[in-house]
Amino acid sequence: MPGSNRSAAGSGPRRAEAPPPSVALTRFARPRSRGLTRRGSQRLWLVIFLAPATALFALFTTYPIVSALVYSLYRWEGIGRRELVGLENFVRLFTTFPYSQLLLNAFWHNVVVFVVTMLAQNVVALGLALLLARGPWGAKVYRVIFFLPVTLSLIIVGFLWALFLNPVFGIVNQLLATLGLAALARPWLGDTHTALVTLTLVNAWRWLGFPTIVFLAGINAVPDEYLEAARLDGATEWQVTRHVVFPLLASAVTIIVLLTFIGSFNWFELPYIVQGVSGGPNRSTDVLGLFFYRMAFGEVDTGLQDIGVGSAIAVLMFILLVTVSVFAAGWLRRREVELA
Repeated sequence: MPGSNRSAAGSGPRRAEAPPPSVALTRFARPRSRGLTRRGSQRLWLVIFLAPATALFALFTTYPIVSALVYSLYRWEGIGRRELVGLENFVRLFTTFPYSQLLLNAFWHNVVVFVVTMLAQNVVALGLALLLARGPWGAKVYRVIFFLPVTLSLIIVGFLWALFLNPVFGIVNQLLATLGLAALARPWLGDTHTALVTLTLVNAWRWLGFPTIVFLAGINAVPDEYLEAARLDGATEWQVTRHVVFPLLASAVTIIVLLTFIGSFNWFELPYIVQGVSGGPNRSTDVLGLFFYRMAFGEVDTGLQDIGVGSAIAVLMFILLVTVSVFAAGWLRRREVELA
């Protein structure tokens, strides 16, 4: 009967009613909205943390580079900017006396600084790192002693070594006289033949600890299994060092070579502190950094300045550093792959 059928149907299990569309959409939308909020908050925190560093980098690095490029395209009278002259300042720098002679002289001095630093600082640092890696007695003390000059102010280092190298009462000449080598005593910073090399050696002494620590970290990262396998095959310690340790130090060598090149061609502080802005005696310690400073801000005795030429020197230094660093990094990276 119709009535009984309705009652039977009514007494059976009921089908669950579908939720309203608005409720269903709310359920599925909540997780997505929480995910978007989380990603948005992460991006916000990234912006908050990166903004100060980005602002400082833009203010103290990007802006000076761009402003130097702009300034190099104008003619200057003192600190007054005049008309746009294009590349005229670069032409004057390479073709006008004494700019061309001073530029070439300063450039070759930077080359000498780089070569002497590579030999006197980095080679010695590699030897010290190999010795420290053997774990001699007092190795930790030696690490502190080698790295301690890095923490000293360059002003302190410059004035101390100026006193040590004084030809009248300096400890260096007195020590040579005590050892019976008085014939070797000389005005180290006053002789045009020794001033640049002496300053470079002082700078190498100051920075010796940094490459030592970098090389030591690279040596300690060599797996002991490689060293033990080489020794079991009958390799001597020199063969182990040459064929196992040196190839695995390629990445550390890349870092040190690039930093040494950049530091050598950016060299300014120590020559300025010890020898002054003129790069004396007789321009024998003049480098690109001092040449740029004199042209941009004037010399102590003459006061002459040309901001346009000085900015051109800064642009050339930037191009040189970036170009050589990029090509050297690529070549050294390929060498790392070959040695590995």
